[in-house]
Amino acid sequence: MSIRLGDIAPDFTQESSDGPIRFHEWIGDSWAVLFSHPADFTPVCTTELGFTAKLKSEFAKRNVKVIALSVDPVDSHRQWIGDINETQDTEVNFPIIADADRKVSSLYDLIHPNASDTLTVRSLFVIDPQKKVRLTITYPASTGRNFNEILRVIDSLQLTDNYKVATPANWQDGEEVVIVPSLKDEEEIKRRFPKGYRAVKPYLRLTPQPNK
Repeated sequence: MSIRLGDIAPDFTQESSDGPIRFHEWIGDSWAVLFSHPADFTPVCTTELGFTAKLKSEFAKRNVKVIALSVDPVDSHRQWIGDINETQDTEVNFPIIADADRKVSSLYDLIHPNASDTLTVRSLFVIDPQKKVRLTITYPASTGRNFNEILRVIDSLQLTDNYKVATPANWQDGEEVVIVPSLKDEEEIKRRFPKGYRAVKPYLRLTPQPNK
C-alpha cells in the first residue's frame, strides 16, 4: 500500500532490538519518526543511526520518539549496534525493528522492486500523536539523510498545528512566519498576532513567530 500524508500510520507488532514493539501503543501521546534501512552493517546507515542517537535530547524536547527498521533479525541488529556505538562514539538509544518477515515493510511500501526485490528503501515517516502521517521522505541509497532538516520540519509541523501560520522557504525556528491566506479578519489577526505583521503582498503577510 502507498502511504499518503494524513493517513493513519499502519499499526503493527514486531520484534526489535529492545523487544516486541506494538507500534501505536509504543508511540502513545508522542510524535514518532520511523526510518528504514536497506540492511545492517551498511556504511551510510551506520552514520545515520549514530547521528540520530546523538540527537536524543533534541528529539526529546520536541516530544518525539525515534525507531529504525531493517529486514535483518534481532541478533544482527544487536551486533550492528555494537559497531555503531564504537565507530560513531555514541550509544544507540532507540529500537531497531527486526522486520525479517517483511511485514512492516509491506505495510509501509518499503520494498521497491526497481531498487531491490528484498531490501527496504531508505524512507522516513514523521507521525503525530493522533497516529497520522505528516511527512514522508525517500532517499537514494547513496545519500545520507539530513536530520537537521527533519528536526526543522517537526518544528514547523508543531508550530503550524497550534497557530494559523505557515513557514516560508528555508525557515528556521525563531524566524518570521506567514499568516495563512484564509485568515482575513483584521481584528482576529490583531488578536492572534499582537506583534503585528508586514504585508509584502495581500496574500503574503509576514509576522514574528508567535510562540517566541
